[in-house]
Amino acid sequence: MSSNLERLQDDLRQQLGERLVRMQADLGEITIEVPAASYVEACTLLRDAPALRFEQLLDLCVVDYLGWGDGLRDGPRYAVVLHLLSVSNNQRLRVRVWCPDDDMPVVASINPVWNSANWYEREAFDLYGVVFEGHEDLRRILTDYGFIGHPFRKDFPVSGTVEMRYDPEARRVIYQPVTIEPREIVPRVVREPGYGDLPRERNQPQA
Repeated sequence: MSSNLERLQDDLRQQLGERLVRMQADLGEITIEVPAASYVEACTLLRDAPALRFEQLLDLCVVDYLGWGDGLRDGPRYAVVLHLLSVSNNQRLRVRVWCPDDDMPVVASINPVWNSANWYEREAFDLYGVVFEGHEDLRRILTDYGFIGHPFRKDFPVSGTVEMRYDPEARRVIYQPVTIEPREIVPRVVREPGYGDLPRERNQPQA
């Protein structure tokens, strides 16, 4: 491990203290976990502490761990993941916070800390149903008006639940239950014998 990563780990332990639940260094990157109760406070320290100074939020997303590890994993289902950049210190960091309740996943909004979180949190709410408490304008951003459900959840049907079409009699777009029959598609790889082999004359030794 490089000295820069070791120094960053020491700074994270010193600045976050009990707010740091877990830290892992792998492939030249550091991932930390913080509790939902201290999420905003920890993010504020990551931004403002002189030794850290993660001024920029590069990305915010949600991970659905339903079925993770063949369903043997025991723990919360949804995690909010941040990718941070310190321009001042030329460092990157990944932050994970778990939503305590699977049935109603809620974490605090970090839009007051990094205003670039605004649309990221709206997208995560739209696609995964995670509610960001304190967000000033939490509404769908990608799906259509009246869309039911959250399409990136692993238990959301691939064919969806409704479809829309133009009704010439009503002269408007209408929604109706999806008419596609669910089916299981098994990918197959079909190759001819000898596919990828070199031409025989190229394999023969030269005289």
